[in-house]
Amino acid sequence: MQALYLVTGGCGFIGSCFVLRARAAGIPVIDLDKLTYCGNPENLAPLDHDPGHVLVQGDIANRELVACLLRTHRPSAIVHFAAESHVDRSISDPGVFVRTNVMGTANLLHCALDYWQGLAGQEKQDFRFLHVSTDEVFGSLGPDDAPFREDTPYAPNSPYSASKAASDHLARAFCHTYGLPVLVTNCSNNYGPRQFPEKLIPLFISRALAGEPMPLYGSG
Repeated sequence: MQALYLVTGGCGFIGSCFVLRARAAGIPVIDLDKLTYCGNPENLAPLDHDPGHVLVQGDIANRELVACLLRTHRPSAIVHFAAESHVDRSISDPGVFVRTNVMGTANLLHCALDYWQGLAGQEKQDFRFLHVSTDEVFGSLGPDDAPFREDTPYAPNSPYSASKAASDHLARAFCHTYGLPVLVTNCSNNYGPRQFPEKLIPLFISRALAGEPMPLYGSG
């Protein structure tokens, strides 16, 4: 199977970094993004006239759309970044996080399973589903605690981390029950270019540049 990726949330902070690197490596990308407040097509401005990048505005919870993209483009991998990801927003509106992170991921896994089961030979053997999660599913660390490990028990402490933990469990279940080749990553404290300014580092930098007060968390 020729390498071609279906990337969800490719206009977001981490997703856009991945899409730009994939295109630099010559890998075609179908980019499915709902383009909510944190999904910005300008993050991928260098690809505006690149035929190897196809941006599709849509919801990962839309089964017909996801199934159609899989049938039409026949990706060799699904790279799943799309998620609601801000703890404070999850506290004020947890339902949105359940819908996208849990139900959306469940739909994506279901469509991926149907697609993968229809493949044969080397195409089926090479296919992968990469589910990008967070270390927040493991809870909180104290100053003297050992670092998290891949076998650390889950202990989510916010609606956001609980929704991501649920999506991790679904990914594991689809792998264990159906044999779907799923990989899960639990990345930690990502920061860098194009990060949405509600997150800690860009928030502090933007406020400092504007001469505005800095928010304090906990005791400061």
